[in-house]
Amino acid sequence: MSLLEADAILKQLQQRQFQPVYFLQGEEPYYIDVVADLIEKTVLAEHERSFNQVVVYGKDVDVTAILGQAKRFPMMAERSVVIVKEAQTVADLEQERSWPFLEAYLKNPLPSTVLVFCYKHKTLDSRKKLGKLLSGKDSSAVLMTSKKLYDNQVPQWLTANVRSRGQQITGQATAMLAEYIGADLGRLANEVDKLVLNLKPGQPIDEELVQGMVGISKDYNIFELQKALVQRDVLKANRILAYFAANPKANPLIPNLTLLFNFFTKLLVLHQAGPNPPDGVFKSLGILNSFAQKEYQQALRVFPPERVVGLIHNIRRADAQSKGIESGSMDDAEILRELVWLILHNVPAGVLG
Repeated sequence: MSLLEADAILKQLQQRQFQPVYFLQGEEPYYIDVVADLIEKTVLAEHERSFNQVVVYGKDVDVTAILGQAKRFPMMAERSVVIVKEAQTVADLEQERSWPFLEAYLKNPLPSTVLVFCYKHKTLDSRKKLGKLLSGKDSSAVLMTSKKLYDNQVPQWLTANVRSRGQQITGQATAMLAEYIGADLGRLANEVDKLVLNLKPGQPIDEELVQGMVGISKDYNIFELQKALVQRDVLKANRILAYFAANPKANPLIPNLTLLFNFFTKLLVLHQAGPNPPDGVFKSLGILNSFAQKEYQQALRVFPPERVVGLIHNIRRADAQSKGIESGSMDDAEILRELVWLILHNVPAGVLG
């Protein structure tokens, strides 16, 4: 048994070092897909795959069928590959009656087979039999656990991902993508793919390109609204609200509330660090570029700590209203308009309940 991170497994695969069993599990599906895709594309040459590569889905197979495929010898090739996608839906994978068969195979796998389990959105309980089988010293499996990133880790991951493609990204573009998309690595990687395809030679991914390619309006987006709130620009805030109301599909309420909640939550942490938070606090929150830091520093002066606490409460109230709780006949545009009014006007705590 080997406990490996995705980067170590990918490096081994690129060096054509293949193990007989891979069990890829975890809450973050991105690395599970990346490792499985690389195995699918590199273990066998294209002309060998039709007879020697099998991809099945968990809901369509049981353990007996999977092991039956794994025990087949390759035809006119050095190896065979069996990939079980959505392995968490294999009905009997975690049932006691299957464990003797799994244990026998894990202790003595067919060396010519590369068997891959893609077990997404959760992890095995290491205290139970299957978890113990995979992590036991007699197991031949490589066990990888793919964890979700924290929001403050996303900018660093995004910068590294772009650089791994031989490209550059500006700090403002990084912050925009990280805030707008969040810790959905699969979606982030897809957006980077799209951005890289549209780069000119020597051009970095910048704010203008992100706005043009990711579907963020240059003048009317949540980041501009956030800036208007910090600058107390009532006219600009109302123009953005009118645009959102006219384009609800492109500007859904819940993601916008999430971004505002994240902004004011980070602002509260900065307040707790004192009047002049050190760079380390900004970096720990994922606020890496100077433009974003200046905006937060201005917001620290505009919104004192007690106001920030109240605004976080108001955002939570707006989220509840979006789910039909105490919203009356208000639609999403009206809920956001009321919230923005409360941010721009210092309403005493407790007035709204």
